[in-house]
Amino acid sequence: MNTNATLRASQSSSAAETSLETSKEFEDFIYLISHDVRNSVRALIELPQWIAEDLTEAGVKIDGSVAESIELMNKHTGRLDRMLVDLLTFSRVGRMQNVEDVNIDAALSEVLEEIPMPSGFTVVRALDCEVVTIGERDIMTLMTALISNAVKHHDRSLGKIVVSSYRDREDVVLSVRDNGPGIPAGYHERVLGAMTTLRPRDEVEGSGMGLAIARKIAQLYDGRISISENQEGRGTTIEVRLAVGSP
Repeated sequence: MNTNATLRASQSSSAAETSLETSKEFEDFIYLISHDVRNSVRALIELPQWIAEDLTEAGVKIDGSVAESIELMNKHTGRLDRMLVDLLTFSRVGRMQNVEDVNIDAALSEVLEEIPMPSGFTVVRALDCEVVTIGERDIMTLMTALISNAVKHHDRSLGKIVVSSYRDREDVVLSVRDNGPGIPAGYHERVLGAMTTLRPRDEVEGSGMGLAIARKIAQLYDGRISISENQEGRGTTIEVRLAVGSP
């Protein structure tokens, strides 16, 4: 009986190791192919501009269906490039960085300098916990994903985003609360999946990878991500728990 139990435990451990190796190989593949394909996409992004310049130099007026076609090419190549960037970001989670004590306030300031924030939006800091142990790039990626998601899906010109942090026993909890339209309860799990958007991409530009990236980071640090509706009846709070001292 003990021999059988030992054998089953060994087989289970071996299967887990094989699964991890397969997952890593797949992510390595995503990284490589996304990087190579993006080089071609960059050329495609410039192609409509070259066509427009050549037509102008030849004295051809760019209007009507030609202008529409060039605009459509710009739109779709830009969308493809954003998707590849997000796939690269997804594959880079936990890689090629130092896990260290990171100042949350300083990381947030750096993120806000990079995100194009609408003029009518304010960001409130409620950072009761100052430090989290995490990859130096993962914290930036996590905050960028959560804040960009709140901005992108807001439905008003005036918005408020509250970024919070606190300790809860062995966890550091980071949360981003907004006063946007909210996410229906039945879709909370769905929006955490890859390539998922609740609105057509013609209405909201994006790859649908933001929250999937945030969930991957949470899981890497033995944590989890959750979505809840705000008690005041409007908006969403996305909370990420990270285990202290992981991974």
